[in-house]
Amino acid sequence: MDSQPSPENNTWTLHTRPQITAKYQILQRIGSGAYADVYRGRRLSDDLTVALKEVHDARSALREIEALRVLQGSENVVVMHEFFWIDDDEHAVIVLEFFRTDLAAVIAEAGGGGGGFDVGEVKKWMMQVVRGVDACHRNMIVHRDLKPSNFLVSDHGVLKLADFGQARIIMDPGLDSTDENPPPPYEHDYASSAPESSSIEHPSSEAFPHDQGTVNHEEYFRVLEEMKTRNTIYDTDKDTNIQDGNTSCLATCTSSNTDDGDDDLWKASLTFEAAEEEERRNELDCCLTSHVGTRWYKAPELLCGSTDYGLGVDLWSLGCIFAELLTLKPLFPGTSDVDQLSRIISVLGNIDGESWPGYSKLPDYATMSFGNVERPIGLEECMKNCGKDQVSMVKKLVCYDPAKRTTAMEILHDKFFSEEP
Repeated sequence: MDSQPSPENNTWTLHTRPQITAKYQILQRIGSGAYADVYRGRRLSDDLTVALKEVHDARSALREIEALRVLQGSENVVVMHEFFWIDDDEHAVIVLEFFRTDLAAVIAEAGGGGGGFDVGEVKKWMMQVVRGVDACHRNMIVHRDLKPSNFLVSDHGVLKLADFGQARIIMDPGLDSTDENPPPPYEHDYASSAPESSSIEHPSSEAFPHDQGTVNHEEYFRVLEEMKTRNTIYDTDKDTNIQDGNTSCLATCTSSNTDDGDDDLWKASLTFEAAEEEERRNELDCCLTSHVGTRWYKAPELLCGSTDYGLGVDLWSLGCIFAELLTLKPLFPGTSDVDQLSRIISVLGNIDGESWPGYSKLPDYATMSFGNVERPIGLEECMKNCGKDQVSMVKKLVCYDPAKRTTAMEILHDKFFSEEP
């Protein structure tokens, strides 16, 4: 790992930023990717070890900052200490909790001679994973890149969800904004570091009316929409499905096995020009993009080009993570998007109107053709060393129809977690 700044590497800008060096000693770079570089640092005021994440894309930075502000105080979400805007708001530095490892490394160690997990350990990890996701979904945040490497693990075994660069705050069509007790989008006030010079109006908790620490969804999204109108950069949904290098766990940044090459068989894959056109449309339509997430954990609706999805994409990823915790290997390790969907079909069976109503309306439906699977493998075979209740838990999440996936809140109350061990 690099321990000194490199003159050729313009990402090592933290050493020259007085607003940062006045408060932090930069120790070493611990991760680097397409959109961010992360450093281990020491807070001068109290010697606390922190991770300083320098995000080179303003849109991703603003999404991460806003999501973390909403989620401040959530037990299983990484803590954001503060943030800085630099270079006329082209870059941001987010100061986060520092972790030595992540869930992917824990799984790899268990599967590489570590003896595996006992049932109690698996439940402990699963419960913390769900709590992190539930915190997001209660606040109408879809993470869009859930995977083991984005769940960081402390020395004491506390697990926290990180890397919100692809997250979006959404309004679920099924949510009644007049609900008497909606989950509060902003639960805690948070003081941020102001940018030296900014052309972006950065939302703050003070912008939202509070009533004993709560605010209803209707008012929250009204104010949020006003901010989006003033700052189109916040609401633009760009294609973030890019190989992001070695920037997982320690960096609280993304490392992914995403589309790492041209997939000639995948007719719906974006060319550069198509990606640019999609981004321009998104700026006007405020729609979502299907080109997010990491392939092995990517929901079928994203693989089929959907731009009208919701929290269900996270629930699918959650099921894949559960299966990996239980078997110590990825459930659907596809080598391309086409191969990914083919592997899913070989396990779950054919996609049709019964298993997934409305599937034929997906954007890429007409471009795809898969052979008929008469005898699908089934999740039981993929998890043949697991108990029935464990397979059942995964089945509740890994199903074609997003509307049938069990919510994070329902999982938390499932008897699976209340039974011994």
